[in-house]
Amino acid sequence: MNMRHSRFRRVAPARIDQRNAFRHSVVLQRGSIRHHGQNAYEASLVDLSIYGCRVTTEAMVSPDDRLWLRFEGSRPVAAKAVWCNDGNIGCLFDAPLDKALFRKLTLVSE
Repeated sequence: MNMRHSRFRRVAPARIDQRNAFRHSVVLQRGSIRHHGQNAYEASLVDLSIYGCRVTTEAMVSPDDRLWLRFEGSRPVAAKAVWCNDGNIGCLFDAPLDKALFRKLTLVSE
C-alpha cells in the first residue's frame, strides 16, 4: 500500500506529560493557598516551573477554580487549578513566574 497518497495526515505521537516546561523539585517550601475573597489555607510547594506548580493542601479545590498562591517571602501569585487529586493540586499561573522568585524557590542552600 502506498502511504504517500493516503487521505489521512500523519499525526505526531501523543505526549504523556502535557507540561510545556520541566518541573523542578522544591525542598519543602511553606506557603498558603486561597480562593479569591476567602481565607487562606496552609500549603506546601512540591514542584515548580515558571508556568505552574504542584502544591499539597487540605483546602477544598476543584479544577478550574481561581486561586491565589503565596510562597515564603513572595507576593500573591494568581493561578488556576488544572487538576486535583487527594490533596495535590496542579496549578497554572496566570503569568509566568518572576525569574528571581523562581530561583529563590528552587535553589538549594548548602
